[in-house]
Amino acid sequence: MKIAVNDCLSLEKMTPSILAAGRRNIGNRVRSVSVMDATDAERAVAENGVKEQLVLTSFVGLDNDIETKRDIVDALARAGIAALVVFHQKNGLTTLGDDVVKAAENMGLPLIVIPSDNPAQYRDVIEQVMDELRYGDNFRNGLINNTIYHLLDFEKHSNFQSALKEAALSNNFQVVLLSRDFNPILAIETRQKVTIEDAIRMGKNHDVEQSGIYTFIDVNGVLTYWGPISVNGEKYFLFIVDNEDNYSAGEISKLAEIIELAMGMWKYTPKRDVKAEFIKAMVRDNKSLAYSLKDEIGLDPDTILSVFTARGIENEEGNEIISRYESQESLEVMRVVDGEETSAVVVKHGESPEKDKFAQKMACLAMFDSLKEIGKTVRIFHCTGINGIEGAGDAFRLIGETWTFVESVFPYKRVFTKYELALVSNCINLQVQGGHLKKTYIDLLEPFRREMGENKAKQLLETLETFVLDAGMNSGKTSTFMGIHTNTVQYRLKRINEILGAEITGNRVIPGLTMALALKRLERVVK
Repeated sequence: MKIAVNDCLSLEKMTPSILAAGRRNIGNRVRSVSVMDATDAERAVAENGVKEQLVLTSFVGLDNDIETKRDIVDALARAGIAALVVFHQKNGLTTLGDDVVKAAENMGLPLIVIPSDNPAQYRDVIEQVMDELRYGDNFRNGLINNTIYHLLDFEKHSNFQSALKEAALSNNFQVVLLSRDFNPILAIETRQKVTIEDAIRMGKNHDVEQSGIYTFIDVNGVLTYWGPISVNGEKYFLFIVDNEDNYSAGEISKLAEIIELAMGMWKYTPKRDVKAEFIKAMVRDNKSLAYSLKDEIGLDPDTILSVFTARGIENEEGNEIISRYESQESLEVMRVVDGEETSAVVVKHGESPEKDKFAQKMACLAMFDSLKEIGKTVRIFHCTGINGIEGAGDAFRLIGETWTFVESVFPYKRVFTKYELALVSNCINLQVQGGHLKKTYIDLLEPFRREMGENKAKQLLETLETFVLDAGMNSGKTSTFMGIHTNTVQYRLKRINEILGAEITGNRVIPGLTMALALKRLERVVK
């Protein structure tokens, strides 16, 4: 809802008040309100220098420091705040200081002093200003009545979409219906200042999936309101754009209710979320269905860069990271969420995706590394650098077969590539089939049991496992993982070479040894 400094001056809790300076700019827009307790200009700007914000303060600790108060006023004015409201000035303008008032006047900053005969406190003013911002004092039934008129004009309109478009054009708003996976299902656009994709990214960044009420988001100057609705028992998201900032949050919430009711009256059934169906087909390795859906979503299979399954990334931080890489690296992350598990297909865009293929692949890997840093519970299983729908289906099958076991083989990792997954897949097959080939690998470790005592053999095997599977054959990392000195690691590795009768880092030795060690770890969880 649009309100200005002048509107704030007429609020009950700001009456009486003294407009000490900046009368020429009392039409300044007010979008938010904050309290300032800074004692220097730099901190004041850092904490309260928000454009079009009403800032409340008492200049605590600065009663006689006119110069600092003047600097703060000057700095906040340059930052573009709407107005400065000063409380608890014992002697009114005298306490505030003439130089402070002059500084505000010179900068055109509305400076408002709450006199001692006004008992209002910060909380009183904040409550009234926020109520004004949210609801205003002139809730208009015009929006609701006019929208209802168009939505229920069954004689003029043949379907719900046509009626909703007429209502949107008449009342200067826009509507987008999204699936639970945030893919657009219905879009009624009356302006195009920003793309739907940009708005969706911003919505995900604000974690609107977790909100049960309508959330306000400013998308590059376009005012949007987001909230959940139910259609035929299915959860969807509705975001409404207030083109001219004509309506309060209360009016928008009521508008959303009317739209939801009208969907039921029109017996409107949202179209399928084809993107979600495509991803689910890939996850199930149903390639024939995926091929039939690719044209509906306008997908060139050659642009598929990566597929992944993840846990722990469906939160505000995860959405922000994915959004950043999508916008900066010309990527699109199409995903579906089932509980805490995310399945996704990463597609490369850009004017010449083939030319930028390597750079986008590296960006995709960097995105996984960034997501990993969200927390220790994050797990990402990905196959990057794949070939079309065939490769994507095979990759999801590989992930599905191995993701419950790969952590047992690589307990220190949080991001698992197709190389770790392929190794574990081979180990699973050997474990299930048994037979001579499995015995051949396991026998590579037999010298430990045969040539030394059980405790010593266990100690050396643990060192070898950590060195090969966890530390990338780096003795320094091995010592860190095991909590022992590097010299101890070096001694044990030398002893291992002697027992095996081979240099364990040799090109012809390490492949078989890696498989044997991975099999041994897998045996502990798969009997």
